[in-house]
Amino acid sequence: MVKFQDEKQDKKIEEILKKEEEDLAMILSKKYGVSYINLFGISIGPDALGVINEKEARDALVAPFKKIGKKLLVAVLSPNNSKTKEVITSLEEKNYIIEQYIVSKESLEHAWDRYSEVKRASATQAGVLDILPDDISALTKQIHSLGDISALVKKTISDPNTHTSRVLEVLVAGALSIEASDIHIEPEESDVRLRYRLDGVLQDITSFDYETYRLLESRIKLISGLKLNVKNIAQDGRFSIKIGNEDIEIRTSVLPGAYGESLVMRVLNPKTILVEFENLGMDEYLREILSGELSKPNGMILTTGPTGSGKTTTLYAFLKKIYSPEIKIVTIEDPIEYHIKGITQTQVNKDVSYTFAKGLRSTLRQDPDVIMVGEIRDAETAETAVNAALTGHLVFSTLHTNNAAGTIPRLIDLGVDPKVLSSALNIFLAQRLIRKLCESCKIRENPSQKEISVIESVLKTIPRDNLPTLKSVYRAGKCTECNNTGYKGRIGLFEGIIMDSEIDKAAVSNPNEREIKKAAEPQKILDMKQEGIIKVLAGITSLEELGRVVDLSET
Repeated sequence: MVKFQDEKQDKKIEEILKKEEEDLAMILSKKYGVSYINLFGISIGPDALGVINEKEARDALVAPFKKIGKKLLVAVLSPNNSKTKEVITSLEEKNYIIEQYIVSKESLEHAWDRYSEVKRASATQAGVLDILPDDISALTKQIHSLGDISALVKKTISDPNTHTSRVLEVLVAGALSIEASDIHIEPEESDVRLRYRLDGVLQDITSFDYETYRLLESRIKLISGLKLNVKNIAQDGRFSIKIGNEDIEIRTSVLPGAYGESLVMRVLNPKTILVEFENLGMDEYLREILSGELSKPNGMILTTGPTGSGKTTTLYAFLKKIYSPEIKIVTIEDPIEYHIKGITQTQVNKDVSYTFAKGLRSTLRQDPDVIMVGEIRDAETAETAVNAALTGHLVFSTLHTNNAAGTIPRLIDLGVDPKVLSSALNIFLAQRLIRKLCESCKIRENPSQKEISVIESVLKTIPRDNLPTLKSVYRAGKCTECNNTGYKGRIGLFEGIIMDSEIDKAAVSNPNEREIKKAAEPQKILDMKQEGIIKVLAGITSLEELGRVVDLSET
């Protein structure tokens, strides 16, 4: 009985001491003007811990606990500690944007304990959080096709000594090797299906057992900062993989389904995102018009299309095209997919209520010349972006519509006054991504009568001379160069409408897609279907692929 009372008393004393320690940390936070945080209950990001090794963190009394792109949240015992200052300075020299938080020693110990998990995750030949270039090179040499990925995944899973981290690494390395944009892990009735999205089309890789799936699910959730015990709601997270000096961001989506949670990992590979303006695939006439619009000091340029249509790649191409040391460019993105030197890039963060609208308002106080807003999703963002374009700023953004003509009705739906659109909008685009025929195996054939009818009906609508003649078409073949798909790489299909007086009249009097499109006809800019047919006749793509992306039944 006495022993029990002693244990109870000791526990109470321990709780009092912990509270006193947290209270002291709060007092110090006010003294130094640095935010306080209690790391218990906070998800400690393994990718953040990977920035500093455990010995360095313990010596300097710091713990990085969250990493969002180049932004790093760091817990410190005291910002005045000399070793702490040294570490923070070294991180800033590596271009990290540091946010310091004062914590108790107990919180630091809690964060440092997570290093043991990181070590376990990195214990295999090539760890999930820090993949060595030699390891990636070794994997790449084994992967030449989708079949190679399937064989490697099966071999890795079947090895009883393989850690789950290694399986995940093989999945990501496979995606990077063939430049797949997404990895889909989909539970079905009897097994789990693995697919990659390659050039916009899902390709089956293999199936595996539920035991492997459960281990993978937990691992992916853990490093993505998602709740492991929640399985009945959708969750979104992210993590990064360090390959040498390069960070590859992985965006994770978890969705509950009939047989388990469907996992999708989007691979934000800088190599596939960066495309020069001249290589986007734009028709020369539209490209020249757009070059003129990009040189203007103010107004708004919008690009529209569904998710995965390459809008972000286009915006990055615009930024690279206009960049010069004489102008200030600020972006608000979700997420930052590629860091561009000389440009101030910020990232939407729901945890601290940093939305597109709030970010845009804050950005305007930074005296920018050019602003890129990742997406206009709501009335507040739309109104603020339009006002920015009206007050001397060049604004780039994206919108979800089916075509260019749908841009004005969509903005009006969001509450934008149609009377100010002519002053705010410069040009608005719509785009899709279309697969290019593999140059090694594409097949040249005479078109069928039905194909001739479709092609000629579109050619009649194109308002220009010197059109390509209809002699032959190309079809997809099969070879190892293109993973037997017949296609390799993608190119953009674009259409655009300049905001002129005729479009202005239509926007005010009758703002529907049909009237906007009719008013735009004198501009002689090709629509996506017309541009697509020209690419078909040039042998860049096939009529079948064009029909998959745009509706060829409309004339």
